[in-house]
Amino acid sequence: MPSTCRIHPTAIIEDGVKIGAGSSVWDNVHLRYGAQIGEQCIVGEKSYLAYEVKTGNRVKINAFVYICTAVTIEDGVMISAGTIFTNDRFPRAATPDLKQLRSSDPDEHTLPTLVREGATIGAGCVIGNDLVIGRFAMVGMGSLVTKSVPDFHLVFGHPAKSVGCVCRCGQLLMRFSENNGDGTTEIKCSACGLRYAVKDKVVLELNPPNR
Repeated sequence: MPSTCRIHPTAIIEDGVKIGAGSSVWDNVHLRYGAQIGEQCIVGEKSYLAYEVKTGNRVKINAFVYICTAVTIEDGVMISAGTIFTNDRFPRAATPDLKQLRSSDPDEHTLPTLVREGATIGAGCVIGNDLVIGRFAMVGMGSLVTKSVPDFHLVFGHPAKSVGCVCRCGQLLMRFSENNGDGTTEIKCSACGLRYAVKDKVVLELNPPNR
């Protein structure tokens, strides 16, 4: 691992784990075999990343987060404290006759989840499987996500529903109930000045920042 990594002495780092330069792994974190952490990331205390979980660069994972196998996290994502990911379509502890404990290894019922770049997941959320959380989307705290979230959408609730859209900077751009027209609405973020076009709840960037 790069010398610029900071690993708390109580963290459990299994064989085959890769941690990028400038990343920090705090107390009692458990990183399972094959997990990959990008550069300049933070993994908060008592969080658990399962086998083969992959994160991009500059990802913030707060305390008490559970990320299961088959989850991929792109650059610049924030996952707030107490969030839980799931991956099993038909979760059972034992075989139908209850005589054998089922393996925890991935199988044909293990379904993937992708969190796209820049997205934020608020504290205490539960994320279902076989879905995508879109670019720069924002999931409100305590939400239950059961289906994919479009780019830049703000969702919350049980189950989570789209209620508006947000800027790259996180500022609320529009509540969808406020868009009464059938055409395209152009919006300038009041916080950072980035501009967007919204039509039929599809959010397009008009002047994305240079990268």
